Amino acid sequence: MNDDVRIPTNSKQMTRRQWLGAVPVPAMAAIAGAGLLTERAAAQPGIVKNTGDDLGTRIYNVRSFGAKGDGTTLDTAAVQAAIDACNKDGGGTVLVPAGTFLIGTVELRSHVTLHIAAAGKLLGSTNGKDYHAVDAIPLKGDSTLEDGNWALLFAVNAAHVSIEGPGTIDGQGTAFHSKVHGTPPPSGLGGDFRPYHVLVYRCDDFAVRNISLLDGAYHSIRVIQSKRVQMDGIYIHNRVNGNNDGFHFISAEYVTVSNCTIKSQDDACAMFGSCRFITITNSSFSTRWSVFRFGGGTAENITVSNCLLYEVDGCPIKLHAAPGTRLENISFSNLILQEVTGPINISVGPGEPKPGAAAQTGGGEQGALSREKLPAIVRNISFSNIHGTVTTNPPQLSEASVTSGFRPGEGHSCITLNCVAGSTLENISFDDVHLTFGGGGTAEEAARRDLPPYAGEYFALGPMPAYGFYARNAKGITLSNVRLQVATPDLRPALVLDHVEDAAVNGFSVQGNTEAESVLRFIDTSQVLITAARVLTPSSPFLQLEGTANESIILDGGDLSRAAKAVTYHNGATSKAIKVRE
Repeated sequence: MNDDVRIPTNSKQMTRRQWLGAVPVPAMAAIAGAGLLTERAAAQPGIVKNTGDDLGTRIYNVRSFGAKGDGTTLDTAAVQAAIDACNKDGGGTVLVPAGTFLIGTVELRSHVTLHIAAAGKLLGSTNGKDYHAVDAIPLKGDSTLEDGNWALLFAVNAAHVSIEGPGTIDGQGTAFHSKVHGTPPPSGLGGDFRPYHVLVYRCDDFAVRNISLLDGAYHSIRVIQSKRVQMDGIYIHNRVNGNNDGFHFISAEYVTVSNCTIKSQDDACAMFGSCRFITITNSSFSTRWSVFRFGGGTAENITVSNCLLYEVDGCPIKLHAAPGTRLENISFSNLILQEVTGPINISVGPGEPKPGAAAQTGGGEQGALSREKLPAIVRNISFSNIHGTVTTNPPQLSEASVTSGFRPGEGHSCITLNCVAGSTLENISFDDVHLTFGGGGTAEEAARRDLPPYAGEYFALGPMPAYGFYARNAKGITLSNVRLQVATPDLRPALVLDHVEDAAVNGFSVQGNTEAESVLRFIDTSQVLITAARVLTPSSPFLQLEGTANESIILDGGDLSRAAKAVTYHNGATSKAIKVRE
């Protein structure tokens, strides 16, 4: 066509070149896509051409690769083919449209976003033969990796990978739960051979967003040795099998968890191994076990804020530091606890020895200590703006198809700081903590003095001798604006400090009992300043000192008018250990 051909308009005549220059680029692109321009016209500047410039932005519909989406046909191969094609082309989006797509194990690859439409669902197969182990993930040499390497969706050594909704991934986890102990489950896979919803190993920039993850066979999302991990807007309902964790991070760094709702049967958000630079915020959690659980390696530079922890039939915040472990610089703030047991447990040192096991001794050439025998360290941990209720009679977890019993130590538990075997527990602070405990503690429980000399699970020591707060072998404890109450009468002290050095208790408001021995109990504790304390109800003596090693204690002011007296002394303690200022 000649460029001088006249194009008629309502107002005047233009050459074709003039008309092309006057049409907006988006409109011209649409005309070009409709085939209304000649090849020469489509070559004009600003016109979109199909030259491969859109690589990395294309959409790969799994139906185009043979997926049926009827809920009965196995679509594993089709979904994998779409992911592989997307990855080969430099990345893009793999689309799971409306429909139910039955799959077994599928591998996610670099630069791929798996998008599940609102009416789309990935349905985990109930046939164990449709899954396989991820051999690239080792199971030996690191105790934190010994929970299996099977998955519905997995990524290994990948970068820039995303799973996003608003659709659903359903693991059909009931098929992996044995109805009768000792018999195989319907799927044929049990124990550590169960698939996770999502398994990630040594990946960089991995995200899961705006999606529902239901009824997993094992943990929902397990992330191992990966960096730059984002979890946002996720709904997890995982209560159909044992070990139904929500998030399980192992030696992960630069992790953000936000705007999530997690209902799990086991740990809601576990952080094992060496986890660093983690932020968790604006989320709600409910579980039979623990919400925030730490163990092993080095965990540091972690903050948890603005979260609701409700119906936690376990321990909401649990930090366990075995020998060789260091947990440091961790903050918990703005948390609501509703009907939880626990509620906070920090245990430092070796756990309960197994029956028949020989006592651990420091071995090695020249007395060198292995990593496992180095003393554990926990320090610089803060808790602030924490309010709620602590139950002594946890019910069975709601919306769960599996049940579990409760141990004696789970009911009458409290905030516990427990350090043994020469380990370090220091610089722990509590500010603006208001909790109401279930109460009901007995005189027998209050009489406990020699707790077992080990650390471990929050219930491991049995019912605690304090209803609100217990600390043993700790240094640098601060309680500021802490209020402890009970729903029913309790014969245990509200607070027990056992071999604690350097503590500050300011603005402590506490409920006591006239039948109890005391409101507070200090055992061989030193360098403590108590200021502005208040006893809220008629009570027994405010502070009972026990042991000859108590010293440098100051009780300064406050309102103790409802207590029978300020201080009593037992087991060799004398008035020389304390100064009382009216």
